[in-house]
Amino acid sequence: MSRRLERLNTLLREELSELIRRRLKDPRVAEFVSITQVEVSPDLEVARVHVSVMGSQEDKTSTMTALTAASPYLRRELNGRITIRRIPRLQFELDETIEAGARLLDLINQVNRDEP
Repeated sequence: MSRRLERLNTLLREELSELIRRRLKDPRVAEFVSITQVEVSPDLEVARVHVSVMGSQEDKTSTMTALTAASPYLRRELNGRITIRRIPRLQFELDETIEAGARLLDLINQVNRDEP
């Protein structure tokens, strides 16, 4: 991956996090939402946005629906914040690696408690 794409990925992650936290007023978005990673395609056409949502399955589903619906709004807002020719199309994907890590830590702690 080129250095330019890495910088763009980081910049998009930071700006999207800020927009979702401060500007997006959709009640379907869960309280604990974080952008874990952004991957922009080499042609700058599509940005895959990995989103972690802490909560129930219903919270995750409603948050992903809300983010997908808010994608045009978020692109317009990014257009005013970032100076590039074209803002990539946003594709939101649920990222459950944080929850998987938490479950793994719980299992490790459980094994450590059970051993004498």
